[in-house]
Amino acid sequence: MPHFAVSGCVLRRQCAPLRSLAEIFVGLGESLALRGKSFGIFPKAEWNRDNTPLRRLAQGLSFFGGIMNNIKQKIKKKAPIRNPIKHLMNDVELVKSRDPAARSTAEVLLLYPGLHAMFAYRIANRLYKGEHYFSARCLSQLARAFTGIEIHPGATIGEGLFIDHGMGVVIGETTEIGDNCTLYQGVTLGGTGKDQGKRHPTLGDNVLVGAGARVLGPINIGDNSKIASGAVVLRDVPENSTAVGIPARVVRRDGAKTEQLLDHANVPDPVAKELSAMKEKLEALQKELAELKESKK
Repeated sequence: MPHFAVSGCVLRRQCAPLRSLAEIFVGLGESLALRGKSFGIFPKAEWNRDNTPLRRLAQGLSFFGGIMNNIKQKIKKKAPIRNPIKHLMNDVELVKSRDPAARSTAEVLLLYPGLHAMFAYRIANRLYKGEHYFSARCLSQLARAFTGIEIHPGATIGEGLFIDHGMGVVIGETTEIGDNCTLYQGVTLGGTGKDQGKRHPTLGDNVLVGAGARVLGPINIGDNSKIASGAVVLRDVPENSTAVGIPARVVRRDGAKTEQLLDHANVPDPVAKELSAMKEKLEALQKELAELKESKK
């Protein structure tokens, strides 16, 4: 007769659903209890294999409830937990204030991936601070699959981060983001591959990073600065500045231009400039040749 084994529990296809569910919980619980005592998150409980299926199901649920409670207590010791609902509603109001397309609370809660990614990040970050690294990464990858936004649970993010559209956003492990920052789709806050330790950028407060921009390496972006769409930033950007281009350069600081920008109505002609330079050299050579001829006479 075909059967399945789950940690020594045999689940026959003819078993009633209740008994099967009970055996699954008990089997997984026994396996975890035997193999995971060193993690210190398992409740002290003895398994009674002689109970009825209903009692064994309740025992399994109680066991897993004890695991989650112990994890919660461990996290609280290292990362105090705020009211998640209050935090979520603050994020909703933030989105509504920054995105004119947001028309209702329900729309923001259900349809904004940036909001979902930040909610998952906060939970994953608490797990990460509680040294539950695998669980934290697992949650962040699930959020990435659902939202298209990858935020490493080890990143440090301040209040009021708004990720608009969000698809393709990547935030690395040692990234630090200040308060009230805005990221658009395709932004990468990553490393260059040659740094150790702190290898991702630090953004100050009120920083805006445009769509498709890359900010790479352990560099600093000053408060109130803006990174243009498509820019590749490899060096520090001072406060109150605007950086554009590949590689990015600061073109505006404290409201004033830092260099003469290209006048598109009067674009220089490089071919004409080269021809003019050649003409000047030719005239100089002709003049020297004429002087040599005169000296020989």
